[in-house]
Amino acid sequence: MSTVVAPAREAVRTADRVAAARRRVSLGETLGQTLTMAWRALKKMRRNPEQFFDVALQPILFTAMFAFVFGGAVAGDVASYLPLMIPGILAQTVLTTCMATGTQLREDMEKGVFDRFKSLPIARIAPLAGPMVADLLRYAIAATLTFGMGLVMGYRPGGGVGGVLGAILLAICTGWSLAWAFTWVGTIARSAQAVQGISMMILFPLTFLSNAFVRVETLPGWLAAFVRVNPVSHLVTAARDLANKALLSGEVAWTLLACLIAIAIFAPLSVRSYKRHM
Repeated sequence: MSTVVAPAREAVRTADRVAAARRRVSLGETLGQTLTMAWRALKKMRRNPEQFFDVALQPILFTAMFAFVFGGAVAGDVASYLPLMIPGILAQTVLTTCMATGTQLREDMEKGVFDRFKSLPIARIAPLAGPMVADLLRYAIAATLTFGMGLVMGYRPGGGVGGVLGAILLAICTGWSLAWAFTWVGTIARSAQAVQGISMMILFPLTFLSNAFVRVETLPGWLAAFVRVNPVSHLVTAARDLANKALLSGEVAWTLLACLIAIAIFAPLSVRSYKRHM
């Protein structure tokens, strides 16, 4: 028995010495490695164009569907509903798009890709943050198509180009911060299908129990109370103020605060869970 335990203990001590001797990665190197992983993710997207199907089709489909189905009932006609709905579709599209981050992460982990990353002398956060940086392109495409479809249907944002760009940037920032939550789910779930199911259970109630498609004043009191504190409602209201009025309201600050809180909570959880599972 001692002949078996001794080599095992020696191997553990050797591994500990190697880990202790590993050079710490600087902030600059971490940023460079993250960008390298982002470039890898972009090349992966180029070779798998089906990853853009939800980004390209969902904004067009949802904008047309919600406008024609609910426009008359909510605002009297489609044209009057578009200023209320387009910022809501923007939030829904970007937040739904970020669900794919955790699913793709889980798929890579199941295929053993991250086993190779663990053996490299790189920052532990780089393999997680890199694909999320690449996903900024997906968010930008989804947001642009949402406003583009709105313009085709007759939407004329009163905030002009600056207001629309501000709404898009705010939505992208929110999607990127929330993607850390789905990244954490991707590190703890057992399969990519489980990640997708858990993400939908989290995101869909937050999206539809918000002011994205209806005015808060039309809701029952108990539901309106939840909608008013829902972070998605803050994003939608801020996007409406920017796109329709070019107004930088306090809702922008509340949205950015929620983004910082999400990153502060779920980024460390994602890295810790990733290190534990690898």
